[in-house]
Amino acid sequence: MSEKDIIFEGNIAVSAIIKGKVRKIKSVLISGEKNNRDRKIVYLLNLCKKEKIKVKFVSPQEIDALANGKSHGGIIAIANQRKYSDLNRICDITKSITEPVVVMLDGIEDPFNFGYAVRALYAFGIDAIITRERDWSFAEGVIVKSSAGTSELMPIAQVSSAEFAADFFRKKDFKIACTAKKNATSLFETNLTGKVFLFIGGERRGITRSFLEKADLLIEIPYAREFRASLTATNSTAVFGAEIFKQRQYK
Repeated sequence: MSEKDIIFEGNIAVSAIIKGKVRKIKSVLISGEKNNRDRKIVYLLNLCKKEKIKVKFVSPQEIDALANGKSHGGIIAIANQRKYSDLNRICDITKSITEPVVVMLDGIEDPFNFGYAVRALYAFGIDAIITRERDWSFAEGVIVKSSAGTSELMPIAQVSSAEFAADFFRKKDFKIACTAKKNATSLFETNLTGKVFLFIGGERRGITRSFLEKADLLIEIPYAREFRASLTATNSTAVFGAEIFKQRQYK
């Protein structure tokens, strides 16, 4: 192993990085004997065979020595860092989609929370995710696991700023939407059909005034009772994802 190698643990995570094809996989390590006919092992072996990935059967002690935790289930993969898309690639992906939705997640610092947010967006059918440029290599294993593998299946691009991404998608006829508290419309009264670029800011960084002034839609999540605090970015992501899915399913 080299310093740039990343360990991915568990059947779901390892299967996802194979299917996602956004990184080079050096090898898959499985605890036990070659004649193991467990269904998840057989499925994983078939995936590896199809993609010509090297598989090694090793002792449980070797798996434990490489893994960070104890929930690996006897399966790990050694792979390189992820290759992120750019905005032109995201645009190509969404061209064939009638009502594409691209979400920018900004200011989510915790890798577990970022993974949970990606999982929600993937589940509710969001087409791509944008983030600011940053090095997640120290936590890619955590992100893949907390996202239940969906971070490998979701197109993700990195950009220098939210303004740059918004300007790009505005030129592609996307409505620019973001969360706000002042002069905002209730999420449940906002039309989020059509081509949408949605910006969700983290609790600390928030959204700049210049971005708010340029947005087409300012949206707030209404609460059922008096509540002066705000939802976390991860919670907000799930609420927005569910509402966008509902509007597209039942419009």
